[in-house]
Amino acid sequence: MVRVPSSPFRRAVATVLAAAGAALVALPAVAAAPPKGHDVSSHQRDVDWPKARADGAGFVYVKATESTTYRNPYFRRQYDGARSAGLIRGAYHFARPDKGSGRAQAAYFVRHGGDWSADGRTLPPALDIEYNPYDRRHKCYGLSPGAMATWIREFSDEVRRLTGRRPVIYTTTHWWNTCTGGNRAFAADHPLWIARYEAPGPGTLPAGWASWTFWQYDNGGGLPGDQNLFNGSAEGLKRFAEGS
Repeated sequence: MVRVPSSPFRRAVATVLAAAGAALVALPAVAAAPPKGHDVSSHQRDVDWPKARADGAGFVYVKATESTTYRNPYFRRQYDGARSAGLIRGAYHFARPDKGSGRAQAAYFVRHGGDWSADGRTLPPALDIEYNPYDRRHKCYGLSPGAMATWIREFSDEVRRLTGRRPVIYTTTHWWNTCTGGNRAFAADHPLWIARYEAPGPGTLPAGWASWTFWQYDNGGGLPGDQNLFNGSAEGLKRFAEGS
């Protein structure tokens, strides 16, 4: 996930929730305190899932794969452990557009944890597409905006073919507008997972999106890994998992 410095406005969870409530102006009042969640990878290793649940986690995304060569060695016990503790959980893939086609990476992801079922406990697969952590000079992995949009579409089409769901897209506004040229075509059928750590809310969204589904608001806090919110109610989260 995105690793950017925390801003001076970094807040306690209660303050972030209050800010998120202000951002949910289109939702009923009952959704003013949206479900909390988090995302984890091999960095978190063995997570105490019952404690995470007791600390307020309602959902989690677990890193499954990267490129077509890496599998999170802790994925299975993180993923199954989250479900056993009662969390709604899903898997995400860290995109490497410089290391193979979108179609090949999607197939690898689905084979190694990125599948989906309409059981109300499984979030749709997610694509983590962001700054190149291996070469800061090439934030866009050496692809033109048009080629990047094509890569993402190939990944999405293959995920949908294999699972029946379009992937959630995790990104930042700056990366998306820079590396896809502000492509607006994905907003209609791809839920947005926006990463932004500054108060008071998710801020300006990537081109095309009018609303967000998940908001990653901090890279540390009360829950293991990165801190997230769902834009809705607990019942809405379950319906989203079911594919409603």
